[in-house]
Amino acid sequence: MGSIRFSPNHVYTRLHARITQEQGAFTVSVRVLNHLKQEERAWGEEIASSIDTASLMIDSIAEQFGIKQNCISVSIVIDNFKDGTFH
Repeated sequence: MGSIRFSPNHVYTRLHARITQEQGAFTVSVRVLNHLKQEERAWGEEIASSIDTASLMIDSIAEQFGIKQNCISVSIVIDNFKDGTFH
């Protein structure tokens, strides 16, 4: 993800992501951290054109740092245009 600056000397063991749909695009917000060394962390946002692309961005970060699937959390907020609310 372009706007996250990962330190090459840090180890990241947890990934928390949020995908938010806004006006037809998806904002992907990501936090990565080392649960054993809390000072080793990074975060940022990127825009994706689809939910599939957003998911691939998250997968790419997890793969890059070897973060296991059970150490990843993802929340998704989608526009519900039918009644004008978020879910």
